[in-house]
Amino acid sequence: MKKRTPPQEAESDWMGTYGDMVTLLLCFFVLLYSISSVDQQKWEIIVKSFNPGADAVSQIVTDSDLKEGDDDVEGHMDQPEMVDNFEDLMYTLQEMIQQQNLSDNVTVEGGEGFAFITFQDMVFFDGDSSALKDEGKPILESFGQAMASVADSIQQIQVLGHTSQAAPNIPNEAHTDRLLSAERSAEVVAYLQQVSNLDPAKMISSGFGQFRPIATFDTPEGRAQNRRVEILITRTGAVEQNLDAYYDQVYGQ
Repeated sequence: MKKRTPPQEAESDWMGTYGDMVTLLLCFFVLLYSISSVDQQKWEIIVKSFNPGADAVSQIVTDSDLKEGDDDVEGHMDQPEMVDNFEDLMYTLQEMIQQQNLSDNVTVEGGEGFAFITFQDMVFFDGDSSALKDEGKPILESFGQAMASVADSIQQIQVLGHTSQAAPNIPNEAHTDRLLSAERSAEVVAYLQQVSNLDPAKMISSGFGQFRPIATFDTPEGRAQNRRVEILITRTGAVEQNLDAYYDQVYGQ
C-alpha cells in the first residue's frame, strides 16, 4: 500500500499574509510622509528626546544652513506656555501671579465668558501719581502677552482706574480725583498697546475716581483696597453684562 503523505502545515500561508500586511503598512506610511511637510527643528527635538546622549542625530533631515541654536522653537520648556483658549486664560494668569509672588497685590477671578484682574495701585503707581512704575512694567507686559495669546477669543478689554477717599468723611477734590483715575487707566492701556499685539480697538480705559469702592473708607486697609486698577476681559460672543453684575460675581457686592 502506498504511504499517504501528511498534509503540509499552512505556515507559508500566514507568513504570506503577514508580509502583505507589513508591505501595505509601509506603503501607507510612505504615502503619509510624501504628502506631509517635515519641520526640521521640531523633528530634531523629538529624535533627541529619545536619544539625549547622542553626539549627533543621524536620523534627521538635515539643512546645511541650520546654525547652532536654531533648534530652539516655540513651546520649549524654558519659554512660557502659550494659552490655547479663553478658558485657560484665567488659570494661566493665576500661575503667573504665583510665579511672580504677586498674590498679596493681584487677584484673578473668572466667570461665564469673562476674566477679571485686580491690581492694587502700588503695583503700577506711587501715591497720587499716574506715572507707570518701572517695576510694574514687566508685570503688565507678561499679562499682556498672556491676553494676546487668546486675542481672537477676546471681545473687549476694559481697564478701570479707581482712587480712594483720603479721609473717611471728606470727599476728594472732584477734578483731581477723576483725572488721576482716568490717567492711570489710560497709562495701563497705552503700555499694553505698546508691548503686545492686542487690537487697540478692543481696549477701553475708564476712570471712576472714588465712586466704585469695594471696601470701607474708614480704615487704612479698606482705603488701600479701594485704590486699584482692574482689567475686565470679555470673551467673543459672551453675553454682555453691566459692571455691577461683574462686581457682584467678583467682589460679592
